[in-house]
Amino acid sequence: MPIKTFAFKMKLLPGMEEEYQRRHDAIWPELKQLLLDSGIIEYHIFLDRETYTLFAFQKLDGEQNSQELGKNPLVQKWWAYMADIMETHPDNAPISQELKEVFKL
Repeated sequence: MPIKTFAFKMKLLPGMEEEYQRRHDAIWPELKQLLLDSGIIEYHIFLDRETYTLFAFQKLDGEQNSQELGKNPLVQKWWAYMADIMETHPDNAPISQELKEVFKL
């Protein structure tokens, strides 16, 4: 199966850049392993400091991306942990929008 790319954007609350970075620098090992076990072989997140928009992309060796892991209790726990610094839905899931690929080299 070919490697796929999945991209999406989320929104960080103003003034939360350092806290977001700190939490991701200390990502829980069991969450990192879940992502890897789910076929997410690369996961990058970038911040647009002017708009607080987070741009994420993942390289997938399979069909599942991180946005499809929302029923996993560990993911739900992470979402709750991050809910105070991001725009989220009532269930703490980050408000995210899938992005359409328009160019690839």
